[in-house]
Amino acid sequence: MSTSAIEPGTRLSDRFRLEDRVSESDGATYWKAIDEILARPVAVLTFAPDFPRVQEVVTAARAASRLTDPRLTQVFDAAQDADRAYVVSEWVTGDTLADLLSSGPLDPERAAGLVAEAAEALAHAHEAGLYHLCLRPGNLVWTTGNTVKVLGVAVDSALYGLTTDQPGLDDAEGLGRLLYAGLTGHWPGDEEEGTLPAAPMTDGHFCTPRQVTAGVPGYLDTVTIRACLPESRRGQGALSSPAEIAEALADVARPMPISIPYGSAPSVTTSASPSEGLDTDRRRPTAPQHLQPAVQTGPQGGGNVLNRALMTAVVLLVIVAVGVGAWTIGRSLGSPDGQEAQPTPTTATTSPPAQAQAVKAEKATGFDPLGDQEEKAELAALTIDGKPSTFWKTDNYNSAALGNLKDGVGLLLDMGKSMQISDVVATLGEAPGATVELKVGDQADLSSLKTVARVKGASGKTTFKPEQTASGQYVLIWFTRLPADAGKFHGTIYEVVVHSPGSA
Repeated sequence: MSTSAIEPGTRLSDRFRLEDRVSESDGATYWKAIDEILARPVAVLTFAPDFPRVQEVVTAARAASRLTDPRLTQVFDAAQDADRAYVVSEWVTGDTLADLLSSGPLDPERAAGLVAEAAEALAHAHEAGLYHLCLRPGNLVWTTGNTVKVLGVAVDSALYGLTTDQPGLDDAEGLGRLLYAGLTGHWPGDEEEGTLPAAPMTDGHFCTPRQVTAGVPGYLDTVTIRACLPESRRGQGALSSPAEIAEALADVARPMPISIPYGSAPSVTTSASPSEGLDTDRRRPTAPQHLQPAVQTGPQGGGNVLNRALMTAVVLLVIVAVGVGAWTIGRSLGSPDGQEAQPTPTTATTSPPAQAQAVKAEKATGFDPLGDQEEKAELAALTIDGKPSTFWKTDNYNSAALGNLKDGVGLLLDMGKSMQISDVVATLGEAPGATVELKVGDQADLSSLKTVARVKGASGKTTFKPEQTASGQYVLIWFTRLPADAGKFHGTIYEVVVHSPGSA
């Protein structure tokens, strides 16, 4: 079948209608198509009749269709007969890593989180005997649904005829290059990759991420070096598989959807694209000043007779009302049945209760009094930095019950002085299933902190409101049960705001 016979409108398997050519190269064409049965967009790969590796691609696609990790492209159909061959997979929308890097390097934690998700997904593929072998920034997508997606596992290597006797090492190096790109905005290859410039070199080898971009954490620099910069390892062992990359990045925070920040005024989010919301600064607009008109209480222009008459009538009505009230009280006092007079109701003047105000904690720390005394302490300050894209997370555990290793872990806030706590608003991870307690006290000791609120099944923006008056210098958000996330169990806190009506 000639390529000219495959045109927009062609229907494959009486189901998939081709709509738009996305790209075409070396006899293989990618299409956006419609699954007419399920009424959804799909991606379709078709081939010219002289394409040499049709059987290999279709076989690889059929194998990839058995992968269940949602971070890998799902293959729906793959067919080959005498007339035509095609592969149908999910239509993925979002920003590739190259798109995300169009304005410069990513925040280091975000770059690491994206690659960590990709590494875990590829580790699952390797367990099934499937590999990628040609990882590029275009293969890593942050979708419009706020998830990570790795495109082209098994299919791309078959499409380009790539083979290797060390697939684990090759894919680990590919992940390392993606991490390098995310941290620096450069590509550590022999030439530029798309819009990314080639990585700078010194003494004949690529500079490390920290030599290219300021602020790259040392541990991420080390992971990148061990993955893809052999000349800079200085005796450190190579990371030789996606599983080892995933293990090295297991403790980094993962990119997740963020709830809209709390506050009385609406916030404005500016994004370069629909899927950059995680690290786009949210700025509150300056509120316009609405001036109240002055109220004129005195007569204007010399006054008039009607206004004076109305004022006189009001005064007379008030005098009459007072007289009637006094007469009623006197009659009650003089009543023969001896009943006590009922006092006339009076309106007490009371000041309204003080409105709770947000109070910034002086310090935040990971709290693990039952274990090694700290839990990701270096990330704790990110929960009180006012940035909804940064977060703290617990260590990973093997079960929701913290692997039966301890009763709980949490985030401890030092408010600087004892104060009454009206409520605490915490933005947690979106994964459901957490049980979280709010503890308050004047000593940073678990036995001295009193549980004042508890929420089961907590996720997203969660308000902890004490059932009774609670005061203290220390506020502890305490996970006693962790939610599942990508096969592991950990708690995540993006931001915490403590509200207080005043000092205790």
